[in-house]
Amino acid sequence: MWAYPVATKGELDPLEAQLYYFFNPKSQLINGTVPPKPKSIENIPEPSQKVQVMSETEILAKRDPVQRLPRQAAHYAQIVGHFLEVKESKEIAKAMAAHFQRLARYHKTLLGIGATAESDEDQEN
Repeated sequence: MWAYPVATKGELDPLEAQLYYFFNPKSQLINGTVPPKPKSIENIPEPSQKVQVMSETEILAKRDPVQRLPRQAAHYAQIVGHFLEVKESKEIAKAMAAHFQRLARYHKTLLGIGATAESDEDQEN
């Protein structure tokens, strides 16, 4: 978790927009709303504090492709259900697209692991 304190409430929205447009291209963010694009995203402030909230063991476990794919599939199913049953909105649709992109990436990674395992078996025979 990174902390970016502001002196006044009026600084909050511009900072959020700046951070959103800086980080979103690196990994799609799933935000309730998309802030208006700021004039500049070049001068991103350094966080005043960084706190790791999960243990290294938990982080490594969550990065395991075998764990990520089922968890991401569940997230995707939940958000599709929400979109269909509760609210069809562009924000939910954007979140669905981001989750699907991640799901596809984790699926590809898991298939790569499977292909490697099959290649290893072929070499043993």
